[in-house]
Amino acid sequence: MRFSLLFLMLASADAQDIRRLTILHSNDLHARLTPDTNERGGFAYLATLVRRERAGCDHCLYLNAGDLVQGSPVSTIFRGEPVYKIGNMLKFDVSTIGNHEFDYGYVQTKKFLRMAKYPVVSGNIVDDSGKLFARKVYVIKKVNGLKVAVIGGVMSDLGGFLKPKDLGPWHSTPVKDMAARYAKELRGKVDVIIVLGHIHPEEGSSIIKEVADVNVVVEGHAHGGRKELEAADGRVAVGCAGYGVDLCRLDLEVNKREKKLVSWKWTKIPVDSVTVAPAPDVAKVVAKWEKRVEEKVDREIGEARRDLEKRDLTPMIEKATMEEMKVDFSYMNAGGVRDRLAKGKILERHIWNIIPFDNVMMTAKIKGAAISDAIRKGRAVEPDKEYTLALSDFLATNPASIKQLGLAGVKFAEVDLYLRDVLINWVKKKKVIE
Repeated sequence: MRFSLLFLMLASADAQDIRRLTILHSNDLHARLTPDTNERGGFAYLATLVRRERAGCDHCLYLNAGDLVQGSPVSTIFRGEPVYKIGNMLKFDVSTIGNHEFDYGYVQTKKFLRMAKYPVVSGNIVDDSGKLFARKVYVIKKVNGLKVAVIGGVMSDLGGFLKPKDLGPWHSTPVKDMAARYAKELRGKVDVIIVLGHIHPEEGSSIIKEVADVNVVVEGHAHGGRKELEAADGRVAVGCAGYGVDLCRLDLEVNKREKKLVSWKWTKIPVDSVTVAPAPDVAKVVAKWEKRVEEKVDREIGEARRDLEKRDLTPMIEKATMEEMKVDFSYMNAGGVRDRLAKGKILERHIWNIIPFDNVMMTAKIKGAAISDAIRKGRAVEPDKEYTLALSDFLATNPASIKQLGLAGVKFAEVDLYLRDVLINWVKKKKVIE
């Protein structure tokens, strides 16, 4: 009788083998090595918080959900390499590939994968033969007695976010299908399955709702992040804000026997450069690279009389393009505007932060009848009159943008001028931005 009772007690305890697992995560750091105009972010300050949260934590993983590069002069001028070197100091446990990892061309993306001193996983970037771009689809980490699989993925419509020449022979396949395939393969081998995806929030939602083998989705790509954790049938999805303004923390309890989440709590830790001290070793390396670009980008070119948010800058860039290039129409995609402009002195650095991409300008002659409403924005045109349109090569060569703007069949010619320089030259002439 005593033996039977003891056996039942042990069996019950074993069935309730609850283990803690904490996932620290960030995404879309976008080479923002230093704090923004609101004193948030910066790699050295983020490093301090990561180290603080990991201190004494035997159940912590730190995951990065893509887009480490592209967004500051250091990244643009040196093609992302310093950012990966500094990123190694953050000591991610696992990372995945974002669309902007391809901004300097897929050959450079391959170089990033070799530079990373942590596994970079991705399972749905392939060529036409099905060959995988990344060396690993997933890794398995042992954390607090748990086997934790991390599967990497990117948005299913990756090609819509890149110039065709930068993506080269590669494309993405449906991320949910990929996640389901590898999660099924892993389910009997591990206790927890995480999809680390540089994906749209709706893709993350679809995975946790429809792929029962996946326990957690950690997202990147949406810079605003998720306002709240999303839960579905005991599975959860989270996504942090971009630019390193927050470090996010997902605290889980896992039933090891049943391979299910028992509880979850998601918090956002502000990366506040006023109250957080920078990690000295990271700050030293950041300062070294910033010193190398400051002579080029820290030159004063004008003054802003008020704060200009991204929504204000989009039409301003269109106006600057038309005036500088002496064209009739221009169009700026809102997603290409990467920073606000604060009131006060304008440096070239600020324009680099707003338009970090090396996008060259292209022009085309187009009849009024062929100019879409998206480009006209209410302006009247004469149907048979020929007008000149200027776009960045991202818009003029990207199939998704061409379709959106109704420009199929329009022939563009390249102009030896960066979009970023168009705006810099315009500000220099205006001197004061109201």
